[in-house]
Amino acid sequence: MNRVESQSPAVESIPATLARLRSSFATGKTRSLEYRQQQLASIQRLLDECEHEMFRVLQEDLGRSELETSTIEISLIARELAFTRKRFRVWAEPERVRTPFLAQPGGSAIYREPLGVVLIIGTWNYPLQLVLVPLVGAIAAGNCAVIKPSELAPATSSFLARTLPRYLDNECVTVVEGGPSESTVLLAERFDHIFYTGRPGVGRVVMEAAAKHLTPVTLELGGKSPCIVDRTADLKVSADRIIWGKFLNAGQTCLAPDYLLVHEAVEGELLTRMVATIRDFYGEDPRTSPDFARIVNVHHYHRLMRLIESGGKIVVGGDGNEKDRYISPTILTNVPEDAPIMMEEIFGPILPVLPVKNVEEAVAFVNRGEKPLALYLFTDDARLRTQVLQTTTSGGVSVNYTCAHAGMLNLPFGGVGNSGMGAYHGRASFETFSHHKSVFLKTWWPDFRTVYPPLTRIKERIIRRFL
Repeated sequence: MNRVESQSPAVESIPATLARLRSSFATGKTRSLEYRQQQLASIQRLLDECEHEMFRVLQEDLGRSELETSTIEISLIARELAFTRKRFRVWAEPERVRTPFLAQPGGSAIYREPLGVVLIIGTWNYPLQLVLVPLVGAIAAGNCAVIKPSELAPATSSFLARTLPRYLDNECVTVVEGGPSESTVLLAERFDHIFYTGRPGVGRVVMEAAAKHLTPVTLELGGKSPCIVDRTADLKVSADRIIWGKFLNAGQTCLAPDYLLVHEAVEGELLTRMVATIRDFYGEDPRTSPDFARIVNVHHYHRLMRLIESGGKIVVGGDGNEKDRYISPTILTNVPEDAPIMMEEIFGPILPVLPVKNVEEAVAFVNRGEKPLALYLFTDDARLRTQVLQTTTSGGVSVNYTCAHAGMLNLPFGGVGNSGMGAYHGRASFETFSHHKSVFLKTWWPDFRTVYPPLTRIKERIIRRFL
């Protein structure tokens, strides 16, 4: 196997890089289940041997603690690997399906075969997980892959470019570093699938580029994920779970609760409990907490500070430090529905809280916006739970928790409408990177001639009876 030290291809060498990957795919070696298992095992070795380097680069890019990185990046990749390695051979077996009477004797089956050369474009908020988890699915399905890490997490991007070639077959997996220029050149090329994680605006650009080659896409986007708190909820538990999901990674999570719709009868008590939870989690001064991450860059720091200043009453937080890229955990009330902070995905440690009179008002509020990636509902009322599930549309739902459904490997994870298309995680990843080929096998004998011309009345009656 040809392994080389990393050199991220320059823009002008991207076509040659893709030609090399296509030649490798054409040899058929990635179709071997043993080869796929060996490559997946190599990713596990990377996680085991480079853990401390991963801690370092994510601390540099996002100010993350080792424990947070272990929990929300490395362990999720490891779980995806273990789940896939144990099952992908079964997933790859032909799936037999029913054959109609008129086609008997014969057999029908669905074959999963690799698509070819796929492109995985990652983003900066979880810069390891959001390229390596889809890569696990792409390799398990037998593909070659180009990985484009986010330039906004430069230390992690450099780590991937240096390290992956030492563990994976460089003739089949390549890392391309760079910014918009490299992405533009990559998107001009023909791929067999494009998997993009990021903002809806860029998702439209990716989809437009893919359309020129009729390339299928998976778009993992985001949006304003609502969190509804009913008066029947356990407010202490709800406060802990909402604050955890919102301020994980300093709010820079596509699944984070973007805004809170709380029954007006319990708004005051919930606010009090959430303020107490912030203090319990991060101390009197969250800036000194090892468990509170930093904003990815100065541009996003200023964007978020402008959102805080754009409207609403600060209940807690609201301060920041540009040099440290720190913004304190912030909760806002009295936020107008048309305030800038309610018009765009926040993607930072700011939580607007809006009171509602009942669940119908909350559902109407949610349905006025784009379909979100996630919806969170805190309630002890089974009837209300059913009502919200049946009257809203979102990529996924966690009831009485936040972000949890994304970690369930038996559940496909993805968006809908403005929050994305397609899904992955577990078997869904394997299916995303596979072509489902329909195969029908007919015996030579007997050869029923009922469907052959001339089509007599007797034949017509037989055909209509058994179609």
